[in-house]
Amino acid sequence: MTIADRWLLPDGMDEVLPPQATRMEELRRTLLDLYDRWGYDLVMPPPVEFLDSLLTGTGTDLDLQTFKLTDQLTGRMMGASADVTPQVSRMDAHSLKRQGPVRLCYCTTVLRAQADKHQGGRSPMQVGVELFGHAGLEADIEVLRLALSSLEAAGASKVHLALSHIAIYRELVRAADWRADVERALFDAIERKAFTVVDELVAANVEDANLARMLSELPRLHGGAEILEHARVVLADAPSAVQEALEQLVRLHRGVAAEHPEVSLYFDLAELRGYQYHTGMVFAAYVPGYGQALSKGGRYDDTGQAFGRARPATGFSMDLKQLATLAEREPPTDGIWAPSEQDAALNDAVGRLRAQGERVIQALPGQRTGPESHRCNRHLVRQADEWRVAPLN
Repeated sequence: MTIADRWLLPDGMDEVLPPQATRMEELRRTLLDLYDRWGYDLVMPPPVEFLDSLLTGTGTDLDLQTFKLTDQLTGRMMGASADVTPQVSRMDAHSLKRQGPVRLCYCTTVLRAQADKHQGGRSPMQVGVELFGHAGLEADIEVLRLALSSLEAAGASKVHLALSHIAIYRELVRAADWRADVERALFDAIERKAFTVVDELVAANVEDANLARMLSELPRLHGGAEILEHARVVLADAPSAVQEALEQLVRLHRGVAAEHPEVSLYFDLAELRGYQYHTGMVFAAYVPGYGQALSKGGRYDDTGQAFGRARPATGFSMDLKQLATLAEREPPTDGIWAPSEQDAALNDAVGRLRAQGERVIQALPGQRTGPESHRCNRHLVRQADEWRVAPLN
Protein backbone atom coordinates (compact mmCIF):
# COMPACT_ATOMS: atom_id res chain seq x y z
CA MET A 1 0.00 0.00 0.00
CA THR A 2 1.35 3.39 -0.95
CA ILE A 3 1.26 6.41 1.35
CA ALA A 4 -1.37 7.93 -0.94
CA ASP A 5 -3.67 4.92 -0.33
CA ARG A 6 -3.42 4.82 3.45
CA TRP A 7 -6.15 7.37 3.99
CA LEU A 8 -8.68 5.37 1.97
CA LEU A 9 -11.65 3.82 3.78
CA PRO A 10 -13.45 0.64 2.71
CA ASP A 11 -16.47 1.17 0.47
CA GLY A 12 -19.52 2.06 2.51
CA MET A 13 -17.52 3.07 5.59
CA ASP A 14 -17.42 6.73 6.48
CA GLU A 15 -16.00 9.02 9.08
CA VAL A 16 -17.95 11.86 10.67
CA LEU A 17 -16.20 15.21 10.96
CA PRO A 18 -17.11 18.54 12.53
CA PRO A 19 -19.63 20.09 12.43
CA GLN A 20 -21.68 17.02 11.44
CA ALA A 21 -20.38 15.05 14.43
CA THR A 22 -21.65 17.79 16.74
CA ARG A 23 -25.05 17.75 15.04
CA MET A 24 -25.25 13.95 15.41
CA GLU A 25 -24.43 14.10 19.10
CA GLU A 26 -27.02 16.83 19.70
CA LEU A 27 -29.63 14.78 17.85
CA ARG A 28 -28.69 11.60 19.73
CA ARG A 29 -29.30 13.35 23.03
CA THR A 30 -32.55 14.89 21.78
CA LEU A 31 -33.93 11.53 20.62
CA LEU A 32 -32.90 9.56 23.71
CA ASP A 33 -34.44 12.26 25.90
CA LEU A 34 -37.62 12.03 23.81
CA TYR A 35 -37.75 8.26 24.26
CA ASP A 36 -37.15 8.59 27.97
CA ARG A 37 -40.15 10.93 28.24
CA TRP A 38 -42.25 8.25 26.53
CA GLY A 39 -41.05 5.65 29.07
CA TYR A 40 -38.42 3.83 26.98
CA ASP A 41 -35.37 2.55 28.89
CA LEU A 42 -31.94 2.77 27.26
CA VAL A 43 -30.00 -0.44 26.53
CA MET A 44 -26.50 -0.88 25.10
CA PRO A 45 -26.05 -4.17 23.21
CA PRO A 46 -22.58 -5.63 22.59
CA PRO A 47 -20.94 -5.07 19.18
CA VAL A 48 -20.39 -8.84 18.66
CA GLU A 49 -22.47 -11.89 19.58
CA PHE A 50 -22.58 -15.58 18.78
CA LEU A 51 -24.37 -16.20 15.49
CA ASP A 52 -26.82 -18.60 17.14
CA SER A 53 -28.52 -15.70 18.91
CA LEU A 54 -27.65 -12.84 16.57
CA LEU A 55 -29.46 -14.28 13.54
CA THR A 56 -32.35 -16.02 15.28
CA GLY A 57 -35.60 -15.55 13.36
CA THR A 58 -34.24 -12.83 11.06
CA GLY A 59 -34.18 -14.63 7.70
CA THR A 60 -31.46 -14.67 5.06
CA ASP A 61 -31.18 -10.92 4.44
CA LEU A 62 -29.52 -10.18 7.77
CA ASP A 63 -27.34 -13.29 7.46
CA LEU A 64 -25.85 -11.90 4.24
CA GLN A 65 -25.24 -8.53 5.88
CA THR A 66 -23.41 -9.94 8.90
CA PHE A 67 -19.62 -9.95 9.18
CA LYS A 68 -18.63 -13.33 10.64
CA LEU A 69 -15.55 -14.26 12.67
CA THR A 70 -14.33 -17.08 14.89
CA ASP A 71 -14.15 -16.60 18.64
CA GLN A 72 -10.57 -17.49 19.60
CA LEU A 73 -11.69 -18.52 23.10
CA THR A 74 -14.45 -20.98 22.21
CA GLY A 75 -14.04 -21.70 18.49
CA ARG A 76 -17.68 -20.71 17.94
CA MET A 77 -18.79 -18.43 15.12
CA MET A 78 -19.60 -14.86 16.06
CA GLY A 79 -21.04 -11.98 14.11
CA ALA A 80 -20.73 -8.21 14.24
CA SER A 81 -24.15 -6.72 14.86
CA ALA A 82 -25.78 -5.61 11.60
CA ASP A 83 -29.16 -4.85 13.21
CA VAL A 84 -29.85 -4.08 16.86
CA THR A 85 -33.44 -5.39 16.95
CA PRO A 86 -32.58 -9.12 17.41
CA GLN A 87 -30.19 -8.20 20.22
CA VAL A 88 -32.83 -6.16 22.03
CA SER A 89 -35.28 -9.04 21.58
CA ARG A 90 -32.77 -11.31 23.32
CA MET A 91 -32.41 -8.80 26.15
CA ASP A 92 -36.17 -8.66 26.69
CA ALA A 93 -36.67 -12.41 26.53
CA HIS A 94 -33.59 -13.66 28.38
CA SER A 95 -31.82 -10.87 30.29
CA LEU A 96 -34.64 -8.71 31.62
CA LYS A 97 -37.52 -11.20 31.88
CA ARG A 98 -39.96 -8.47 32.91
CA GLN A 99 -43.69 -9.06 32.93
CA GLY A 100 -46.09 -6.94 30.91
CA PRO A 101 -45.15 -4.30 28.34
CA VAL A 102 -41.45 -3.42 28.17
CA ARG A 103 -40.20 -0.33 26.33
CA LEU A 104 -36.54 -0.23 25.28
CA CYS A 105 -34.50 2.20 23.16
CA TYR A 106 -30.93 2.23 21.84
CA CYS A 107 -28.39 4.16 19.80
CA THR A 108 -25.29 2.34 18.56
CA THR A 109 -23.16 1.81 15.46
CA VAL A 110 -23.75 -1.41 13.51
CA LEU A 111 -21.57 -2.99 10.85
CA ARG A 112 -22.79 -4.50 7.59
CA ALA A 113 -20.99 -6.76 5.13
CA GLN A 114 -22.76 -5.08 2.23
CA ALA A 115 -24.60 -1.82 1.79
CA ASP A 116 -28.27 -1.91 2.73
CA LYS A 117 -30.19 -1.05 -0.43
CA HIS A 118 -32.87 0.57 1.73
CA GLN A 119 -30.74 2.58 4.13
CA GLY A 120 -27.35 3.56 2.74
CA GLY A 121 -23.84 2.67 3.95
CA ARG A 122 -22.27 -0.19 5.85
CA SER A 123 -21.73 1.50 9.21
CA PRO A 124 -24.97 3.27 10.16
CA MET A 125 -25.53 4.53 13.68
CA GLN A 126 -28.80 2.79 14.41
CA VAL A 127 -31.24 4.50 16.76
CA GLY A 128 -34.69 3.20 17.56
CA VAL A 129 -37.21 1.74 19.99
CA GLU A 130 -38.82 -1.64 20.63
CA LEU A 131 -42.04 -2.28 22.53
CA PHE A 132 -42.47 -5.83 23.85
CA GLY A 133 -45.32 -7.61 25.58
CA HIS A 134 -48.41 -6.04 24.02
CA ALA A 135 -50.17 -7.57 21.01
CA GLY A 136 -52.79 -4.85 20.64
CA LEU A 137 -52.91 -2.25 17.91
CA GLU A 138 -52.41 0.44 20.55
CA ALA A 139 -48.73 -0.55 20.75
CA ASP A 140 -48.35 -0.20 16.97
CA ILE A 141 -49.99 3.24 17.05
CA GLU A 142 -47.65 4.33 19.85
CA VAL A 143 -44.62 3.21 17.85
CA LEU A 144 -45.84 4.99 14.72
CA ARG A 145 -46.45 8.21 16.62
CA LEU A 146 -43.04 8.03 18.25
CA ALA A 147 -41.36 7.44 14.89
CA LEU A 148 -43.06 10.53 13.47
CA SER A 149 -42.16 12.54 16.57
CA SER A 150 -38.54 11.45 16.09
CA LEU A 151 -38.50 12.73 12.53
CA GLU A 152 -40.07 15.98 13.67
CA ALA A 153 -37.37 16.37 16.35
CA ALA A 154 -34.73 15.80 13.65
CA GLY A 155 -36.14 18.63 11.53
CA ALA A 156 -38.10 16.62 8.96
CA SER A 157 -40.96 18.23 7.08
CA LYS A 158 -43.50 16.92 4.57
CA VAL A 159 -43.25 13.34 5.87
CA HIS A 160 -44.78 10.62 3.71
CA LEU A 161 -45.74 7.49 5.66
CA ALA A 162 -46.18 4.22 3.76
CA LEU A 163 -48.20 1.53 5.57
CA SER A 164 -48.91 -2.12 4.85
CA HIS A 165 -49.75 -5.39 6.61
CA ILE A 166 -47.82 -8.60 5.96
CA ALA A 167 -50.79 -10.83 6.89
CA ILE A 168 -52.75 -9.82 3.79
CA TYR A 169 -50.34 -11.42 1.34
CA ARG A 170 -49.42 -14.24 3.71
CA GLU A 171 -52.99 -15.39 4.26
CA LEU A 172 -53.92 -15.22 0.56
CA VAL A 173 -50.88 -17.29 -0.40
CA ARG A 174 -51.63 -19.76 2.38
CA ALA A 175 -55.13 -20.20 0.99
CA ALA A 176 -53.66 -20.88 -2.47
CA ASP A 177 -51.48 -23.68 -1.03
CA TRP A 178 -48.80 -23.36 -3.73
CA ARG A 179 -45.51 -25.14 -4.20
CA ALA A 180 -42.54 -23.27 -2.77
CA ASP A 181 -41.06 -22.45 -6.20
CA VAL A 182 -44.36 -20.98 -7.45
CA GLU A 183 -44.71 -18.85 -4.33
CA ARG A 184 -41.15 -17.56 -4.75
CA ALA A 185 -41.93 -16.59 -8.33
CA LEU A 186 -45.08 -14.75 -7.24
CA PHE A 187 -43.23 -13.00 -4.43
CA ASP A 188 -40.60 -11.75 -6.86
CA ALA A 189 -43.22 -10.59 -9.39
CA ILE A 190 -45.19 -8.70 -6.74
CA GLU A 191 -42.06 -7.00 -5.40
CA ARG A 192 -41.29 -5.83 -8.96
CA LYS A 193 -44.92 -4.82 -9.54
CA ALA A 194 -44.82 -7.04 -12.64
CA PHE A 195 -48.58 -7.22 -13.06
CA THR A 196 -48.54 -9.36 -16.21
CA VAL A 197 -46.30 -11.99 -14.58
CA VAL A 198 -48.53 -12.02 -11.49
CA ASP A 199 -51.62 -12.56 -13.63
CA GLU A 200 -49.95 -15.41 -15.54
CA LEU A 201 -48.78 -17.18 -12.38
CA VAL A 202 -52.20 -16.88 -10.75
CA ALA A 203 -54.04 -18.09 -13.86
CA ALA A 204 -51.78 -21.12 -14.15
CA ASN A 205 -51.86 -22.14 -10.49
CA VAL A 206 -55.16 -21.09 -8.86
CA GLU A 207 -58.44 -22.84 -9.65
CA ASP A 208 -60.66 -20.88 -7.28
CA ALA A 209 -61.91 -17.89 -9.27
CA ASN A 210 -62.39 -15.61 -6.26
CA LEU A 211 -58.94 -16.36 -4.85
CA ALA A 212 -57.36 -15.86 -8.27
CA ARG A 213 -59.04 -12.48 -8.65
CA MET A 214 -57.88 -11.32 -5.20
CA LEU A 215 -54.27 -12.41 -5.78
CA SER A 216 -54.18 -10.66 -9.14
CA GLU A 217 -55.63 -7.47 -7.69
CA LEU A 218 -53.39 -7.40 -4.60
CA PRO A 219 -50.33 -5.67 -6.16
CA ARG A 220 -52.66 -3.07 -7.66
CA LEU A 221 -54.06 -2.07 -4.25
CA HIS A 222 -51.94 0.97 -3.46
CA GLY A 223 -52.70 4.64 -3.00
CA GLY A 224 -54.15 7.01 -0.40
CA ALA A 225 -56.58 6.21 2.39
CA GLU A 226 -59.35 5.64 -0.15
CA ILE A 227 -57.62 2.42 -1.23
CA LEU A 228 -58.63 0.81 2.07
CA GLU A 229 -62.33 1.07 1.24
CA HIS A 230 -61.65 -0.27 -2.23
CA ALA A 231 -59.66 -3.16 -0.73
CA ARG A 232 -62.60 -4.09 1.48
CA VAL A 233 -64.65 -4.65 -1.67
CA VAL A 234 -61.91 -6.46 -3.60
CA LEU A 235 -60.99 -8.70 -0.66
CA ALA A 236 -64.52 -9.27 0.64
CA ASP A 237 -64.19 -13.06 0.17
CA ALA A 238 -60.71 -13.27 1.70
CA PRO A 239 -59.97 -15.24 4.91
CA SER A 240 -60.94 -13.57 8.19
CA ALA A 241 -57.27 -12.81 8.98
CA VAL A 242 -57.15 -10.60 5.88
CA GLN A 243 -60.28 -8.76 6.97
CA GLU A 244 -58.73 -8.21 10.40
CA ALA A 245 -55.51 -6.88 8.83
CA LEU A 246 -57.51 -4.41 6.73
CA GLU A 247 -59.38 -3.22 9.82
CA GLN A 248 -56.07 -2.70 11.60
CA LEU A 249 -54.82 -0.51 8.75
CA VAL A 250 -58.01 1.57 8.99
CA ARG A 251 -57.48 2.05 12.72
CA LEU A 252 -53.79 2.85 12.22
CA HIS A 253 -54.77 5.50 9.71
CA ARG A 254 -57.18 7.07 12.18
CA GLY A 255 -54.68 6.94 15.02
CA VAL A 256 -51.87 8.56 13.05
CA ALA A 257 -54.06 11.15 11.32
CA ALA A 258 -55.49 12.32 14.65
CA GLU A 259 -52.02 13.00 16.11
CA HIS A 260 -50.16 14.00 12.92
CA PRO A 261 -52.66 15.43 10.42
CA GLU A 262 -49.82 17.00 8.45
CA VAL A 263 -48.36 13.59 7.49
CA SER A 264 -49.20 12.22 4.05
CA LEU A 265 -50.28 8.56 4.26
CA TYR A 266 -49.84 5.98 1.52
CA PHE A 267 -50.95 2.35 1.56
CA ASP A 268 -49.46 -0.50 -0.46
CA LEU A 269 -51.14 -3.77 0.47
CA ALA A 270 -48.54 -5.80 -1.42
CA GLU A 271 -45.49 -4.23 0.28
CA LEU A 272 -43.40 -7.27 1.29
CA ARG A 273 -40.32 -5.69 2.86
CA GLY A 274 -39.24 -7.81 5.82
CA TYR A 275 -41.64 -10.63 4.89
CA GLN A 276 -39.48 -13.30 6.56
CA TYR A 277 -39.28 -11.24 9.73
CA HIS A 278 -42.41 -9.15 10.22
CA THR A 279 -45.75 -10.59 11.29
CA GLY A 280 -48.15 -7.64 11.11
CA MET A 281 -48.17 -4.01 10.12
CA VAL A 282 -45.04 -2.58 8.48
CA PHE A 283 -44.22 1.03 7.72
CA ALA A 284 -41.61 3.28 6.18
CA ALA A 285 -41.35 7.07 6.47
CA TYR A 286 -39.93 9.22 3.67
CA VAL A 287 -39.14 12.92 3.20
CA PRO A 288 -38.52 14.78 -0.07
CA GLY A 289 -34.94 14.69 -1.30
CA TYR A 290 -34.09 11.26 0.18
CA GLY A 291 -34.27 8.16 -1.97
CA GLN A 292 -34.67 5.73 0.91
CA ALA A 293 -36.82 5.54 4.01
CA LEU A 294 -35.52 7.49 7.00
CA SER A 295 -37.51 5.37 9.43
CA LYS A 296 -38.62 1.74 9.07
CA GLY A 297 -40.47 -0.54 11.41
CA GLY A 298 -43.35 -2.84 12.12
CA ARG A 299 -44.59 -5.78 14.16
CA TYR A 300 -42.42 -8.88 14.60
CA ASP A 301 -44.11 -11.10 17.19
CA ASP A 302 -42.52 -14.19 18.80
CA THR A 303 -38.88 -13.39 17.96
CA GLY A 304 -37.99 -14.16 21.57
CA GLN A 305 -39.27 -17.72 21.19
CA ALA A 306 -35.75 -18.96 20.40
CA PHE A 307 -34.66 -17.63 23.81
CA GLY A 308 -37.46 -19.45 25.60
CA ARG A 309 -39.94 -16.58 25.82
CA ALA A 310 -42.15 -15.69 22.87
CA ARG A 311 -43.36 -12.09 23.17
CA PRO A 312 -45.38 -9.72 21.00
CA ALA A 313 -43.09 -7.00 19.67
CA THR A 314 -43.22 -3.86 17.56
CA GLY A 315 -40.71 -1.09 16.91
CA PHE A 316 -38.73 1.01 14.44
CA SER A 317 -35.17 2.05 13.66
CA MET A 318 -33.38 4.92 11.90
CA ASP A 319 -29.86 5.87 10.86
CA LEU A 320 -28.67 8.80 12.96
CA LYS A 321 -26.18 9.80 10.25
CA GLN A 322 -28.99 10.27 7.76
CA LEU A 323 -31.24 12.03 10.27
CA ALA A 324 -28.51 14.52 11.09
CA THR A 325 -28.52 15.75 7.49
CA LEU A 326 -32.18 16.81 7.68
CA ALA A 327 -31.40 20.13 9.31
CA GLU A 328 -27.75 20.70 8.50
CA ARG A 329 -26.44 23.93 9.92
CA GLU A 330 -23.21 25.48 11.05
CA PRO A 331 -22.66 25.22 14.80
CA PRO A 332 -23.26 28.51 16.62
CA THR A 333 -20.45 31.03 17.06
CA ASP A 334 -20.61 31.22 20.83
CA GLY A 335 -17.23 30.60 22.36
CA ILE A 336 -14.74 32.53 24.50
CA TRP A 337 -11.12 32.98 23.42
CA ALA A 338 -8.45 33.07 26.12
CA PRO A 339 -4.84 34.16 25.59
CA SER A 340 -1.94 31.77 26.11
CA GLU A 341 -0.50 33.62 29.09
CA GLN A 342 0.67 31.58 32.07
CA ASP A 343 -1.31 33.42 34.72
CA ALA A 344 -3.01 31.91 37.76
CA ALA A 345 -5.88 34.39 37.69
CA LEU A 346 -6.45 33.65 33.99
CA ASN A 347 -6.51 29.89 34.65
CA ASP A 348 -9.03 30.43 37.45
CA ALA A 349 -11.26 32.50 35.17
CA VAL A 350 -11.11 29.86 32.45
CA GLY A 351 -11.96 27.13 34.93
CA ARG A 352 -14.95 29.03 36.33
CA LEU A 353 -16.35 29.74 32.87
CA ARG A 354 -16.06 26.10 31.82
CA ALA A 355 -17.75 25.01 35.05
CA GLN A 356 -20.63 27.33 34.12
CA GLY A 357 -21.03 25.55 30.78
CA GLU A 358 -19.17 28.04 28.58
CA ARG A 359 -17.02 26.91 25.68
CA VAL A 360 -13.55 28.35 26.30
CA ILE A 361 -10.62 27.84 23.93
CA GLN A 362 -7.23 28.84 25.30
CA ALA A 363 -4.60 29.71 22.72
CA LEU A 364 -1.37 27.73 22.65
CA PRO A 365 2.03 29.44 22.45
CA GLY A 366 2.84 30.32 18.84
CA GLN A 367 -0.68 29.51 17.60
CA ARG A 368 -1.44 31.35 14.36
CA THR A 369 -5.19 30.82 14.12
CA GLY A 370 -7.37 33.25 16.00
CA PRO A 371 -10.74 33.25 17.76
CA GLU A 372 -12.80 33.41 14.53
CA SER A 373 -11.34 30.06 13.42
CA HIS A 374 -12.62 28.46 16.63
CA ARG A 375 -16.17 29.87 16.60
CA CYS A 376 -15.50 32.42 19.33
CA ASN A 377 -17.46 35.67 19.55
CA ARG A 378 -15.99 36.79 22.88
CA HIS A 379 -12.62 36.87 24.55
CA LEU A 380 -11.05 37.21 27.97
CA VAL A 381 -9.34 40.54 28.59
CA ARG A 382 -7.50 41.83 31.63
CA GLN A 383 -9.19 44.77 33.28
CA ALA A 384 -7.23 46.09 36.24
CA ASP A 385 -6.47 42.93 38.24
CA GLU A 386 -9.31 40.79 36.86
CA TRP A 387 -9.99 38.79 33.70
CA ARG A 388 -13.36 39.65 32.19
CA VAL A 389 -15.36 38.43 29.22
CA ALA A 390 -15.75 41.03 26.47
CA PRO A 391 -17.18 40.89 22.95
CA LEU A 392 -14.74 40.67 20.08
CA ASN A 393 -14.33 43.97 18.25
